[in-house]
Amino acid sequence: MHNKVIPYVLIFILAGVSAWQMYTIAGLQSSLEDLKNSVASLNVNLATLATTASSTAAATKAHISELQNRKDIVIKSQDQSLRDAVAAVTPAVVSIVETKEVPLLKVTYQNPFGNDPFFQGFGIQVPTYQQVGTTTEKVSAGTGFIFRSNGYILTNKHVVPDADATYTVLLPNGKQREGIVVWRSATNDIAIVKIQGSGYATVPFGDSRALSLGQSVFAVGNALGEYNNSVSTGVISGLNRSITATDSAGRSETLKGVIQTDAAINPGNSGGPLVTLDGKAVGLNVATVSGSSNISFSIPIEQVQKELGALGI
Repeated sequence: MHNKVIPYVLIFILAGVSAWQMYTIAGLQSSLEDLKNSVASLNVNLATLATTASSTAAATKAHISELQNRKDIVIKSQDQSLRDAVAAVTPAVVSIVETKEVPLLKVTYQNPFGNDPFFQGFGIQVPTYQQVGTTTEKVSAGTGFIFRSNGYILTNKHVVPDADATYTVLLPNGKQREGIVVWRSATNDIAIVKIQGSGYATVPFGDSRALSLGQSVFAVGNALGEYNNSVSTGVISGLNRSITATDSAGRSETLKGVIQTDAAINPGNSGGPLVTLDGKAVGLNVATVSGSSNISFSIPIEQVQKELGALGI
């Protein structure tokens, strides 16, 4: 009896060991299958991420390229706007030359001591001036711009200050017209000159009240009295300034509410327009700070319009 029991026990134990091993292997196979599936899923996710990253990079590159193209278009558009505005304005900007009849003098040199023999050997001579007639000379030159097609020209009072002088208007096409000063402001550095004829190109007025700091503008004028229709570009540097300006004759005037710009306004540019990129005059160029790096000033066109309204022009 004892010998018969042992095999059953052993068989039971062996059978138990075999079942455990089978269970363990099946579990490992299941885990391996899950891991395999996880790896496969991870590979799919990685492929998706790679595709998404590639698409995102391509989209970003395309967006950057589009922004660059837009920037180039804006720059080209501003450049073209400037050229278009200059082309529209310059036919109406004129040079104004002041001439005046001045004495024609003859110079002779004489001994101030006459025929006194004591001073004869010293060779002292002093100049003596004698008027022998008159001659017409160019006194100064400035700028103006036509704002009415029938020949009304806006300029500065200090460009046409002398009632006894003659003013000649030089048109951009090379023709000349006699300029008649029809009005000088009593309170501002503004004047109006009239020339004969009609159908002239004009510069339209803009809104100086809408100007903002940094806005692009350009000035046109007879720079240094020699280079007509010179163009200089810049921005609005300041608004509502007050300055005291002095002309070449020493006359001074206080100007209030003027526009500051870094567009170069050289001597001779006085009376020319300060223009926005849409081709409209927002200022009447009036002064620059001598020795400065382009600190110049312009009378707001709003002030001009108020005076013109009172005149009915």
